[in-house]
Amino acid sequence: MSELIAPQTTVLVLSFNEAPNLARCLDRLDWAPRILLVDSGSTDETLEIAGRYANVEVVHRPFDSFASQCNFGLGLIETPWVLSLDADYELSESLVSEIQSLREGTARGYSAAFIYRIHGKPLRGTLYPARTVLYRRQAARYRDEGHGHRVTVAGEVGSLAAPLYHDDRKPLLRWVDSQKRYAQIEADHLLASPKEALSRVDRLRLKAWPAPLLVFFYTLLWKGAFLDGWAGWYYTLQRLIAECLIALTLIDRRLAK
Repeated sequence: MSELIAPQTTVLVLSFNEAPNLARCLDRLDWAPRILLVDSGSTDETLEIAGRYANVEVVHRPFDSFASQCNFGLGLIETPWVLSLDADYELSESLVSEIQSLREGTARGYSAAFIYRIHGKPLRGTLYPARTVLYRRQAARYRDEGHGHRVTVAGEVGSLAAPLYHDDRKPLLRWVDSQKRYAQIEADHLLASPKEALSRVDRLRLKAWPAPLLVFFYTLLWKGAFLDGWAGWYYTLQRLIAECLIALTLIDRRLAK
């Protein structure tokens, strides 16, 4: 019988001032032999929280990009498998059970879909795509893509049936500051990339004006956010603000020319 994957897995987590989120993430990882936390200079209680968990090892690296942080972490891992998480992710109980029961097969990676939460309240739908989170270390490499990052896995990628929770509880003003930075990076990416290399969504973003309008109605109506009460409106307005900042950045740069 093939070997179980979980005992051969190191968990990789990036952190920077994640005190409002980290404990919820780590609480669901007591089954992991080792959690590698790559911290980029936290000044809140993040490191104190990490120190409460016997299976957590903290390493420090100044932040330059998400892909660089992840690739640095991969270089410090020796196990065949890696579970890569953001500090605001939380494994569902069913996902923990699924990972613990996984055995070696033909797949070189596994993706998971998300249930998005706003202060603990789950939403019916989200714009957050499924992400490859569990993969063979030697088959994986990260690359930056706009303000985010993506892992490329050489080989078959299967799908996990159980969901991951995304629940970022950091202060709202910190989110706004992050989106201002992300808008600059995203505009750089959109303007520097050949149009044929952009996704359909990114080509709409490049036009500037359609994206904010489309994302508002798509999130509110098509994804059913209006059925989720204040949490749904909160998420919809977050998505609208993020797209407006990207659009304004693009228009500003065109006018500056």
